[in-house]
Amino acid sequence: MSLDASGSLAGVMVFSKWKGRNYIRSLVKPSNPKSGGQVGVRAMFKFLSQIWAGLSDANKATWEARAEDLVASPFNAFMSLNQKRWRDFDTPTTEDPAAEIATAPDGPTGVATPDVRSITITLTDGVNAPDWGYAIFRSTSAVFSLAFSNCIAVVPWSGTATTDYIDSPLAAGTYYYNAVGFMLDGTEGADGTEFSGTVT
Repeated sequence: MSLDASGSLAGVMVFSKWKGRNYIRSLVKPSNPKSGGQVGVRAMFKFLSQIWAGLSDANKATWEARAEDLVASPFNAFMSLNQKRWRDFDTPTTEDPAAEIATAPDGPTGVATPDVRSITITLTDGVNAPDWGYAIFRSTSAVFSLAFSNCIAVVPWSGTATTDYIDSPLAAGTYYYNAVGFMLDGTEGADGTEFSGTVT
């Protein structure tokens, strides 16, 4: 085996390299990889990792100082701070530090349209729309409290009056949804109006 090997062996050990040093560690598997917390973290991670390439050079430059402190790339600094903000249940920001001075978006209204093992969610902006994205939350109980642990998706704002998301796959049952919009500068909007859909 090469000293520079990388990857997993027999699903037990992981070989990799960090800062020029080879290392081996045990392969850790989450006890419940689809727990609410895991899904909520992954939802924001997916949004952030896809959105970085579209940020302006000016936006990206604001992350350089934090990147130097972390001995990391500006992208990693962007991901690190915004995931920390999310764990504190604050919405992300395109610049460091977050200005949070924009007018907060109004809570959206929503419609859930059931289909085979799925529900299409259509969010309609309030008077003050978000300019960056929506965090979408789901529960099997009505009148639920929003938390990053019941967030199922973070999606870019469509730029029009409505933003769609398909929640799939779903077992038969009734699902309750809500959403919160957020701005480019990290300003979080008001909670939306809860709505529901039933998959049969």
